[in-house]
Amino acid sequence: MYISGQIGIEPSTGQLVSGGVKEEAKQALKNMGEILKAAGCDYSSVVKTTVLMADMKDFNAINDIYKQSKLVLRLCSVSSGAQVEIEAIAVQGLLQDASA
Repeated sequence: MYISGQIGIEPSTGQLVSGGVKEEAKQALKNMGEILKAAGCDYSSVVKTTVLMADMKDFNAINDIYKQSKLVLRLCSVSSGAQVEIEAIAVQGLLQDASA
């Protein structure tokens, strides 16, 4: 399952959430969680993510929020006008060790 870049848009309004980069990161992760849930998955199904941020000075703030989701952080740059964007790849079902 490929989840395209999620930004901090509140689905009911279609607008970026207010409150800065931490609130955007929380909403982006919430949006990703809802997509995972709709597909019968959850955060434990995620095998890869990419986090893009507009400004590296926001690294610690975003990382604080990101750590709560137990995902691995990789940094790039955002071009969407948002301060943070998160995309993911998830696998539905049990993962098996390929070496077994």
